[in-house]
Amino acid sequence: MASQTASGRLLSDRLWELLEPLIPPPPPAKNGRTGRPRVDDRAALEGILFVAEHGIAWKKLPVELGYGSGITCWRRLRTWQQAGVWEKLHHSVLDQLGQDGALDWSRACLDSVSVRAKRGNELTRPNPTDRGKLGTKYHLLVTADGLPLTVAITGANRHDSMLVEPILDGLAPVKGRGRGRPRRRPVKLHADKAYDNKRVRRYLRKRGIIARIARIGVDSSERLGRHRWVVERTIAWLLAFRRLATRYDRSADTITAVATLAITVICARRLPRRNY
Repeated sequence: MASQTASGRLLSDRLWELLEPLIPPPPPAKNGRTGRPRVDDRAALEGILFVAEHGIAWKKLPVELGYGSGITCWRRLRTWQQAGVWEKLHHSVLDQLGQDGALDWSRACLDSVSVRAKRGNELTRPNPTDRGKLGTKYHLLVTADGLPLTVAITGANRHDSMLVEPILDGLAPVKGRGRGRPRRRPVKLHADKAYDNKRVRRYLRKRGIIARIARIGVDSSERLGRHRWVVERTIAWLLAFRRLATRYDRSADTITAVATLAITVICARRLPRRNY
């Protein structure tokens, strides 16, 4: 059976089975005192997903839904982020998809989107496309069929081309079918004119990746969209998590955790047993 969240989505048993062994053990009780019963980890995860999907404040998570308090869910989110749980979970899902032959490495698409940051603080900068108001930018790399391989977060004024190297260099090897070597780079990279510079093209040649980057003053927007629509669709999926569509979380740990969990859920919807 799968667990039903109040948002109407399903938290698949398979995703939970991948997450459960990654969760660090709870801290020992102080002086032998147990205090209040600890909120179940799966219930806390559902509470985290509820907040991420609906975009409500952590403190406004309804206790009657059975997920524990919003603050408990927020603390669990941050604790697991600091333990590297969300990144490991995303990689586990990618490994499962790779072994099932569900990852298309023939090309990848890279793009970004900026959102308003209401409270400022970490990973926010003035957005030059939004009258200098504080914003955050999500940089998303997806496979040929739109599955997110990674997400990077910067201030809204960070130039897109500066993220090509750290994103591609940071990809962990993903298992594939059979006994072949794990994959960690696409055959081609599609990107828009924001990535058109000699440094990026030189780096891609060095990595053995074919550049399919729109040339400034040469390539039309119509030609550009032939393959890049997949990353735009995935960005729409990402921003469907309303906690990401407008940023309220102040810390880098929290916003990174929510974004990583969001791309993991997007990938998990393609697992063979589609419980999403």
